[in-house]
Amino acid sequence: MKKISINIIVLFFSLVVVMLGFGMVMPLIPFYIERLGAGGSELGLLIASYGVMQLIFAPIWGDISDRWGRRKVMIAGMLGNGVTLLAFGLASHLWILFIARILSGVLASAMLPASMAYIGDITTTEERGSGMGLIGAAAGVGIVIGPGLGGLLSVNSLAFPFFIAALLSMISVLFIFFFLPESLSAEKKAKNSQGVITDQYARMKKALLSPIGNLLIITFIVSFGLTNFQGIYGLFALKKFGYEPQKVGTILMVMGIVLAVGQGVIAGRLIKRFGEELIIKMSLLLSSIGFLSMVKVTSYPGVLISTGFFILAISLLRPSLAALISKKSTVGQGMSMGLNDSFKSLGRIFGPVCAGFIFDINVNYPYLFGVAIMLIGFLLGLAKIKETGNLSG
Repeated sequence: MKKISINIIVLFFSLVVVMLGFGMVMPLIPFYIERLGAGGSELGLLIASYGVMQLIFAPIWGDISDRWGRRKVMIAGMLGNGVTLLAFGLASHLWILFIARILSGVLASAMLPASMAYIGDITTTEERGSGMGLIGAAAGVGIVIGPGLGGLLSVNSLAFPFFIAALLSMISVLFIFFFLPESLSAEKKAKNSQGVITDQYARMKKALLSPIGNLLIITFIVSFGLTNFQGIYGLFALKKFGYEPQKVGTILMVMGIVLAVGQGVIAGRLIKRFGEELIIKMSLLLSSIGFLSMVKVTSYPGVLISTGFFILAISLLRPSLAALISKKSTVGQGMSMGLNDSFKSLGRIFGPVCAGFIFDINVNYPYLFGVAIMLIGFLLGLAKIKETGNLSG
């Protein structure tokens, strides 16, 4: 248990660093774009480019981690994260921003599937939900601290936060190199290395057509719903409530805290008591209610409660889905976690685009659409889980 604890601490720190960089980048990108004379369309493309690369490369990195080991892939991912953050900080032209952002999506996408596969390697079936929850909590901590820290460090220089994030990435590389042992045995590496890469894509297709494919579709729906909410929330709060940045920042901080506590503390306990299937179905239903409540509330305390309620439901969904995918996977852990991350990336691409388009029609439409999306996920979960029992087979 002591070894597992040390391993999880290193994984936790590394994922905090990755998400810290992501959190610091998001609020600063608009200022970079403005400084370089670009506009909203360039901003949208820049943000989407990361998700597109993540979508393409996450399953590839997961596959590589099944063949070469988790540790090597995580080192490569953290090195890439640090180098691209440094390039972002040094960028003086728009095309450099695009190259840095694209490479970040290619390289940093190695971390999450390899880390989740590592958790799958070192935990028992009973511990899997708690382990996945800790990974989600690490992401939540980075997202909570990132925007505030980025704003604080950028008072005198927009580039300075990127340099700090790059330094933390390099420190994380050292931690992984010296303190994180490989979790995949030589025998499993050899078994996973049999055949050629095209066989891996055939296995990916088989996974998508298997009961796990239903879970991957729900993963997309959850990611779509979350980013449909996040993508335009600042604009929604401004147009509907007239909130200034300080109030919006407080809401985002509360969201991050709820996400971290939900995934890191509550999810694992509820999964152990009730099982992943029930948590998935109930959280999908509750998240649709959370979307609806955000349209109806008018007071600031009501906004805090409604957003916190929605994020709590999401925080229970994500580790439950990851744990169930890991348990029911008929392919390598790295492959299945890579697919899981790719479907989340797909949601991160289409969610904000869709929300922005319908927001221009009516400020409430993105969240009303979110109600419908999460209800579709709930009905899919009911139908498919009932039809296939425990989603095995």
